[in-house]
Amino acid sequence: MPAPSDIPTFTDAELAELSAEFERLPASKIIQWAVDHFSPHLALTASMTDAVLIDLAVKVDPAIEVVFIDTGYHFPETLETVERVRRHYGLNLRIMTVPPHDEALWQADPENCCSAVKVGQLDRALAGKTAWMSGLRRAEADSRVNAPIVARDLRGLVKVNPIATWTDHDVAGYIADHGIIVNPLLERGYTSIGCMPCTQLPTDPDDPRSGRWAGRDKTECGLHL
Repeated sequence: MPAPSDIPTFTDAELAELSAEFERLPASKIIQWAVDHFSPHLALTASMTDAVLIDLAVKVDPAIEVVFIDTGYHFPETLETVERVRRHYGLNLRIMTVPPHDEALWQADPENCCSAVKVGQLDRALAGKTAWMSGLRRAEADSRVNAPIVARDLRGLVKVNPIATWTDHDVAGYIADHGIIVNPLLERGYTSIGCMPCTQLPTDPDDPRSGRWAGRDKTECGLHL
């Protein structure tokens, strides 16, 4: 197993050039590039809204590490989806479990709850990694329209978004064509699924993330931006 110091390094300019090139490539080729250059110091993060990116990734590398952050506040349906996906693919799944708190952080400090719960656990999961992948897509929100396919994150790691260019139609088509497991909450009208206390049905039909942190200015949990 190569040490992180043996993994090829890229300048920000090189990553920007690669990101531009990847605009024309299928997601499977982008994932293959990430696996070829960073495995085994590579992880994939999953929210378990659906298993689209997981399905694409395990076809390239069945042993790829998949990270799920169990905040302690998830919908039961989300936790059931985690188990269904784990069993279906025989995942190399790493669940980052948030220790219980004396008081509910989403009530005591809602603005900083995500950073204390999600971001802190992601930092732990990515310790020792050189790159990670996510299912972030530009069509999901205005805050994501300029998301690159590959870039450096605030930790200095390479972050890869293989399906950044996919539309909602692309995702629905892949789910239908490949029989992908989805979170049952999608069938009940939820279009973006996070923690139960901070997620409701969308309030704006043109904004799939309008049900997240409804009534607040908050639009991102901090994992991606």
